[in-house]
Amino acid sequence: MNRHNIKLDELKDYLGFGVAGNFANHLGEAGEADEFSVIKTDEKDAPKGLFPFYIPNHDSFLAQFPICTDEINHNDIEHLQVEAEVGLICDFVYENDKLVDLKPKYFGAFNDCSNRIQDGNKLSTKKNWGKGSKGIAHDFIEIDSFEEDGILNKFHIASFIRRDGILRDYGTVSAVRSYSYFFNQLKTWMIDKFNTQEDLGPLEELPPFLKDINKHKGLLIAAGATAYTEFGKHHFLEKGDEIFIYVYNAHFHSFEDIMQDMAGSDVFLSQCSKLHQIVK
Repeated sequence: MNRHNIKLDELKDYLGFGVAGNFANHLGEAGEADEFSVIKTDEKDAPKGLFPFYIPNHDSFLAQFPICTDEINHNDIEHLQVEAEVGLICDFVYENDKLVDLKPKYFGAFNDCSNRIQDGNKLSTKKNWGKGSKGIAHDFIEIDSFEEDGILNKFHIASFIRRDGILRDYGTVSAVRSYSYFFNQLKTWMIDKFNTQEDLGPLEELPPFLKDINKHKGLLIAAGATAYTEFGKHHFLEKGDEIFIYVYNAHFHSFEDIMQDMAGSDVFLSQCSKLHQIVK
């Protein structure tokens, strides 16, 4: 299994987008179901759409590079929640003003941290409040094949908060394959959305964001957040919280391995992408 060390300066030349509503019940738990009620999908469990969280050189707040490996900027935001996700670093083919292909190359732990303010504005406005709005693991893992028989099929997502010395589950432990859309289904859906998504409800028209994409290196996709535990649903981030997100091979590492790692034991998580952040 090949690891890929994430260099933040390199990611500054990527466009960042997230998938909204790709896990059952997440939008309801996040208090966003009403805002998304205007979005109709072809299938009941289909994701709702894509949103931008970072667009290099854009003439808005989206031009601020929000990704950090070791801290989250609390920014005195009252209702801030971790969103534990699989991040996908992708190459692309863009021809004749259309996204023709997406090629996921690496995957790993990502925190699409979100402000839960219900103000009727676009979802993107709740995703980027400057430096330290997002989290990415130091190490990603090379994707052998973005198919159901590939390496990703064995991986799970787990997330935790340590507050006042007490460790709590924050998101439910979820198999990557339990995303509503993943593998080729997600890829095909994303290509279509990048080319056709219109301005509606909390989502923006997407094609204008891609018009200069050939000047940039690639796409960073946050594939969608897991459901929350009872603690995660009712507790927002506080300064001093420690965030842990693991995307790990559940056929190779046990849940006990993950717990031992957070306890500070010398566990070598050779088939895992780990994100550890402090809320500042």
